[in-house]
Amino acid sequence: MAIKSLMVHLDQGERTASRLALAVSLARTHQARLIGVFGQLAQSQKVGLVSSWPTPEYTAAAQASKAAFEAATAGLPQTEWHDINRGSEAELVRLVTNQARHADLVIAGQWGEHAKAYLPEDLLEEVILSSGRPVLILPYAGNFPEVAKRPLVAWSDVREAARALNDALPLMEGCKKAIVMSFAPHAEEARAACEEVVRHLACHGIHGESKTMLVTDIGIMDSLLNQSADLGTDLLVMGAHGHVGLPFMSRGAGTRYILRHMTVPVLMSN
Repeated sequence: MAIKSLMVHLDQGERTASRLALAVSLARTHQARLIGVFGQLAQSQKVGLVSSWPTPEYTAAAQASKAAFEAATAGLPQTEWHDINRGSEAELVRLVTNQARHADLVIAGQWGEHAKAYLPEDLLEEVILSSGRPVLILPYAGNFPEVAKRPLVAWSDVREAARALNDALPLMEGCKKAIVMSFAPHAEEARAACEEVVRHLACHGIHGESKTMLVTDIGIMDSLLNQSADLGTDLLVMGAHGHVGLPFMSRGAGTRYILRHMTVPVLMSN
């Protein structure tokens, strides 16, 4: 499916500019509508015993976000900016997730200590697992002006991996080479699965190369991140809440580990 509608999450954090720059680049490449969604936490202002919302600080941050969005998206044919305008964590998570359901791809940032003042820790995971849309997450460190020129696909024969692969195809179009990697206790079975994925990629004009690694311990996610770094990839594609080839890993553990320790952009689908 072509990408014709993009959503980027905006807040007051210093990494917002990087997310917005990538979102604008992707919108221009795919001729897609770009939706900027501003939403962050703020302490309500107390006036006597009455809570005042939004606070002047939040209003100023929202206005600055809108101005930055309009400046960055000048020249794009279709843009929208929305202010979630909610102070509670539950409402912020709910409304951002709901908004994400109306986009082909969501662009968000990795949660970290820098984001503690602005975002609930569970926002990103909730959007990934509940929106029904693929989410492209940018790390809180590093510069990523483009993605998917050298993608790494984490593969296993589960629904989540298949969904992530196909959701990533529009981004991977025209890439130099896609590496398909499977971690499994049996090399032959993993190799066969990877070769099927390589054939599927070839149908879309994407050159793929299979790579398998045997499962030896529970450090599979570290191995995946190490391989991504060693291969010089610029995007990790993986299913969220799945096993990623490791049947004895509890569901969701791999997703949460990658979200905490990612060093390259990650596209996750559920």
